[in-house]
Amino acid sequence: MTNQRMSDAALAGQPAAYWTGVAYEALIAFIRARQAEKGYTQPQFWLLRNLSVNDISPDGHGMTLAELREAMASYIRAEDDVAAESAVLLERGWLRRDAEDRLWLTDEGERARVDFASHAPAVRAALHEGIDDADYVTTVKVLHQLIRNAGGTVG
Repeated sequence: MTNQRMSDAALAGQPAAYWTGVAYEALIAFIRARQAEKGYTQPQFWLLRNLSVNDISPDGHGMTLAELREAMASYIRAEDDVAAESAVLLERGWLRRDAEDRLWLTDEGERARVDFASHAPAVRAALHEGIDDADYVTTVKVLHQLIRNAGGTVG
């Protein structure tokens, strides 16, 4: 499907599920490529974030792989191998494993998480180039309503 020459009326009839799927795949590919350029993967960043008391973790306590998979269930992709990604972080010294098989964030891992996060504004800026904030807000509101109309929940 292409919208390069479609009128607004024709665009209004386009299937939202198709375009949101195309957008999702393109955005994920773009983000993951930028992260790879910096030497890390999106799942590695999520692992660090989920174990950091300064980010997603409410208490900074260690988590098992199963707990991490559950915590990331709404955004981890089928091809993401949490065990393999955590093994890389263990080798780098960014995570440590305790006797109960829980993964813990190290000081080096926290520094890496902060460094990784520092690249996010540039990625966002590249993705939002040419998009007015008001248009972006409208788009997100429309997506929220589509989700609610489909019986889903927002937030």
